[in-house]
Amino acid sequence: MPFDALQTLDTPAALIALPRMQRNIARMQQQADALGVRFRPHVKTTKCAPVAAAQIAAGARGITVSTLKEADQFFADGVTDILYAVGMAAHRLAHAMALRRRGCDLKIITDSLDGARAIADFGRRHGEAFEVLIEIDTDGHRSGIQPDEDALLDIGRVLHDGGMRLGGVLTHAGSSYELNTPAALAALAEQERAGCVQAAERLRAAGLPCPVVSVGSTPTALEATRLDGVTELRAGVYVFFDLVMHNVGVCRTDDIALSVLTTVIGHQAEKGWAIVDAGWMAMSRDRGTARMGQDFGYGQVCTVDGEPLPGYLLSGANQEHGIVSHEGTPEPDVAARFPLGTRLRILPNHACATGAQFPDYHALADDGTVQTWRRFHGW
Repeated sequence: MPFDALQTLDTPAALIALPRMQRNIARMQQQADALGVRFRPHVKTTKCAPVAAAQIAAGARGITVSTLKEADQFFADGVTDILYAVGMAAHRLAHAMALRRRGCDLKIITDSLDGARAIADFGRRHGEAFEVLIEIDTDGHRSGIQPDEDALLDIGRVLHDGGMRLGGVLTHAGSSYELNTPAALAALAEQERAGCVQAAERLRAAGLPCPVVSVGSTPTALEATRLDGVTELRAGVYVFFDLVMHNVGVCRTDDIALSVLTTVIGHQAEKGWAIVDAGWMAMSRDRGTARMGQDFGYGQVCTVDGEPLPGYLLSGANQEHGIVSHEGTPEPDVAARFPLGTRLRILPNHACATGAQFPDYHALADDGTVQTWRRFHGW
């Protein structure tokens, strides 16, 4: 496979291996189709219009975003069905309304009575019927209310009686990142499903609408065996995967589509180190694998054509400098092993965090040709 184009790119550079990305997209879409639910990818991982277009072309229906600026960007690129899946703060309601009035089918979320009141009050004052989903906590990981809390019905009534469109319920089993066996992930996927469906059934029993039941995290989405009562699946990092997902057990290293191209710029021979120009400004400071069964440092070192070099990690990082070393016996002649100018690729711990360090991706096709794809850079 020719990779001559990678010898002329300035480094560090974010690379997307297109065949891997397309395979990952197809895998998740096939899973959603097999489970009989719509798939709404979370585009915060890539913040990139060509990637989102590939997901939609494969069958995705709408997207999920984590900021309203992301919604602005993707709406400008032609995507209209957008879920803003972060609890709505009152000061952002004017921005959300502006998007809706420009034709964006924007949905927002809340998980509190105060939040519901703020949305309903603002909506009534401005004649805007926001579509709102209630966030449900099904695993104690982060946000949301318990499926059996009295507040669920109170929130639903405030929104519905206040003239808003009660769109449904959603949840995110983020604690799946702490698991590492198919059985544990499947059990959490069922817990996620059951809790969100329970919340939906309670709303409906109280005479409140609940058309959407939305669940998802990459690990639970891939390990779910049934989604009875669910209408929509969400996931994000699956499109690239990363070393955390490798440790969770839902991908192999040859599924990881994002890497950072770097150049050897020096050596510390007595320490067995090669110095590269990818530090934490390129990889991010995310050390998510440090708490897992296999610690990859700041990333797995690969050859320029993407083949992992067993035992070689980006073991240390300063702002612009990275340290490549062997996790076992130090390399006896590191300058011979990695001469100055050698190009390497580093697989990231967390694709979302690493991608966020770059304004562009360089999308690498199987024939070695490279396209530059702009990444939406900002909040």
